[in-house]
Amino acid sequence: MKNKLLTKLLLLPVVLLMSSTAFAQMTVSGTVSDANGPVPGVNVVVQGTANGAQTDFDGNYSISDVANDATLVFSYIGYATQEVAVGGQSTVNVTLAEDAQALAEVVVIGYGTTTVKDATGSVTAVTAEDFNQGVINSPEQLIQGKTAGVQISQSTGEPGAGIDIRIRGAASVRSNNNPLFVVDGIPLSGGNTSAEGDAVGIGSNAAKNPLSFINPNDIESISILKDASAAAIYGSRGANGVVFITTKSGKGARGSSWEYSSSMSIASVAKTFDLLSAEKYLSRAADFGFNVEERDFGDNTNWQDYIFRTSTSTNNDLAYSNNYGSGNLRATFGYNKNFGVVENTSLERVTGRINWNQRFLDDKLKIGVQSSISRVNDEGAATAASAGFRGDLLGAAYSANPTWPTSPDFDGTGGLLSPSTMLKYFQNRANTNRMLVNVSAEYALTSDLSAKVNIGLDESESTRISTASPNAINFGGGVLGNGRGSLADLNTKSELLEATLNYSKEFENSSLDILAGYSYQNFNRNGRNANAWGFFTEDMNQMGDAIESTANAIEAKITGDYQQYGFAGNTGGIC
Repeated sequence: MKNKLLTKLLLLPVVLLMSSTAFAQMTVSGTVSDANGPVPGVNVVVQGTANGAQTDFDGNYSISDVANDATLVFSYIGYATQEVAVGGQSTVNVTLAEDAQALAEVVVIGYGTTTVKDATGSVTAVTAEDFNQGVINSPEQLIQGKTAGVQISQSTGEPGAGIDIRIRGAASVRSNNNPLFVVDGIPLSGGNTSAEGDAVGIGSNAAKNPLSFINPNDIESISILKDASAAAIYGSRGANGVVFITTKSGKGARGSSWEYSSSMSIASVAKTFDLLSAEKYLSRAADFGFNVEERDFGDNTNWQDYIFRTSTSTNNDLAYSNNYGSGNLRATFGYNKNFGVVENTSLERVTGRINWNQRFLDDKLKIGVQSSISRVNDEGAATAASAGFRGDLLGAAYSANPTWPTSPDFDGTGGLLSPSTMLKYFQNRANTNRMLVNVSAEYALTSDLSAKVNIGLDESESTRISTASPNAINFGGGVLGNGRGSLADLNTKSELLEATLNYSKEFENSSLDILAGYSYQNFNRNGRNANAWGFFTEDMNQMGDAIESTANAIEAKITGDYQQYGFAGNTGGIC
């Protein structure tokens, strides 16, 4: 035994030395130029990671935490992408070569399109060929790590969780720093479209991802307008940048064709904490002045295993495309069911989309219709950032006594929340219906002058109901013996009208584009929040139905305008 221990001690410094050599990190800087001098705005990314930077006005860049054996990828619109091995160098300078084919590529900007060589602003376009592959549940995951300087992250790991996209960093202290999203020419409101609510007795529910209604398989390209000149046409709404999403059409089809794809994914928790077993917990109880016998309830529960699971998700897409010469059509249907790795978390999405384009009058008149309808159902556990000192489901699992039984009715927790109680007696469900329609008509007045009218409608209805059973021991807000529930409704509507005139003239060695137009967009948001206490049933589905029916009945009896109301059965009236 002594010899074995000595061997391990002697080998330890060697292992540490090898580890430090293999994973050494360094800062790499340099200058990117072309035949004419420095090139600003070049994307420099460490291959296989999201770690990257952009060159400044003088073409300089600097990236920290770069491995000695890493490879840097230099990319910029209109230039051939270059991959350069670091090879332990702290300075890597690169000269880019123009890519004639890339310069002719079309990118979406503002109210139209332009070629890469004519784009004056900072625009990054990612097409379907370059999208991230694998299990993709939301549109922003398609370009995560694809564009240097753009940070994309989810607020939590829950299915359909809210997203944070930072193009220019955090420019606002208290307001939303997310960019403006434009889908097929319709600027979205920028606010949440899923109802937020009270996680009764736990905290509050955060809003979900506003882009969850889009099927990632329907997206053709995503353009990110980064600087002021690229996003100027949207005014102050583009202060944090603009993300322009273009969906697929049937223009690339040859005749009619059907496509079907189906995938299944399995997910599990990547890492868990090394928590005490029942034996180790009891062995340390006396060190903290606890009575071991009072702390021992006879079980040995790994609460992380209890709340986590290996989940299976499925994604299915059916598409029909037809290019019939004078127009094209693409119709899609998608179904996605994503189960989270935490028990009682899931997201179900059903989407339908029709994109139709038709030319009339010898191709002088072009009619386009992009329409989608979706239904998103999400289920959440008792995880809330505002849970307070009592903690949410995750906090309860990390702090729970491993000798507690897994019975949801166990009441020997000393006032603490049991994970089994939170899973059994808490329910949080929401559904969101959304419709997005864009109809456009463009007429060529002359060979150089065209007029276009665009009409858009974005409408959604969302309802979230959270309930805590009267059996929920140690929940706050007087839940035990009474039950508590909340109802949140959120309705949003956006109406868009745009009229533009575009003059485009090609000369021998130059071109002229002039755009003039008028845009009107109206946003309307309304909803309600209702909280209820004291139920005659323990069934949480019936509790949710009772909140909604009671709120509707009370509101039907109220005359005149109001901002809030209250009703108590023992008073016999409404106040």
